[in-house]
Amino acid sequence: MRIAIIGFGKMGKFFANILKNDHSLFVYDIDREKTKNADIKDGIIAKDIEEITEFNPHLVINAVSLKNTIPVFKQLEEFISPKTTIGDIASVKGEIIRYYNDTKNPFFSIHPMFGPTFADLKKLKNECVVIIEESDKKAKDFFKTLFEKLGLKVFNFSLEEHDKTMAYSLTLPFVATFIFAGCIDIKTVPGTTFKKHLEIAKGLLSEDNYLLSEILFNKYSVKEINKVQSQLEYLKHIINQKDGELAFDYLDKLRKNIEE
Repeated sequence: MRIAIIGFGKMGKFFANILKNDHSLFVYDIDREKTKNADIKDGIIAKDIEEITEFNPHLVINAVSLKNTIPVFKQLEEFISPKTTIGDIASVKGEIIRYYNDTKNPFFSIHPMFGPTFADLKKLKNECVVIIEESDKKAKDFFKTLFEKLGLKVFNFSLEEHDKTMAYSLTLPFVATFIFAGCIDIKTVPGTTFKKHLEIAKGLLSEDNYLLSEILFNKYSVKEINKVQSQLEYLKHIINQKDGELAFDYLDKLRKNIEE
């Protein structure tokens, strides 16, 4: 299959690495330094996006940042066939849903849930990935087979369900980490638990601002933040009451909540 990858950051390179042995690839990034040393066996390392016309891909993986995803799709309209299947890997689908509703091209949408900060991209067994239900059937089958070979757990959500789920799966832990990072004083004596939380905070905040902002700007994020506020208020109540029985009951509920 002829597959084009637009955007050659961490995830663009990841897809190139897992696809290069079995498919002909076209890779392009507006920053040519990123593709200069691209390791692909069969295909094109493009200097200009217009070169995609001659390559005539069966499939385009749009791996740019969320804010650039729709502009790139619109740019590609002039250069690809209406038969080419286009798709994104964005963490939040948001406005992309509207674009897909209007496009003439078949489309797919996926979300690899293994951020490069904490996941080892060479050892992905039991990591998770989402395939969007509205995706073109051939594309869904293609990615399902690909991901299962990598040992990934595949989940299926509608476009709308995806963003609701991501507000819980991504925004909630992000916000908890941000609150920790906003309150800590690293001059204090750090315990083991503190060190582990600090490691997570440093890892998360090593991501670029665009990615972190995109997760926060999910339209369902505020609902999850309201849950955090509610939990904090209840915890303050327990502490102020110094009620051991209430505290024990609360801790038991937390343990039950995190049982797999």
